Amino acid sequence: MQILAILAVLFVAAIHVYILVLEMFLWDTPKGRQAFGTSAEFASASKVLAANQGLYNGFLAAGLIWGILRGAAGQELILFCLVCVVVAGIYGAVTASRKILYVQALPGMIALVLALLA
Repeated sequence: MQILAILAVLFVAAIHVYILVLEMFLWDTPKGRQAFGTSAEFASASKVLAANQGLYNGFLAAGLIWGILRGAAGQELILFCLVCVVVAGIYGAVTASRKILYVQALPGMIALVLALLA
């Protein structure tokens, strides 16, 4: 895989690690509430659900990193995880916030295209 594709995949993985931290550990803090535009009451009531969602983001990051570490043998894993990122980003943009399209789906799509061309 070419270096630009690897860097793009690592960037997407980093985004998902950051989302994991926000959702699992900072959800009900001022930083987490600001990132997702939630109230203290909502954050408190949905903390367990957010942590679950954060875990899934962590799985995506882990899959991308694992795929890179496997070299050529990890190409299919990378492609699968990137497709999941894009689909989740589009779904999130439609159902939760249009911002997700730019924060999650667009970087995932760029990395996917670069990975397919590599």
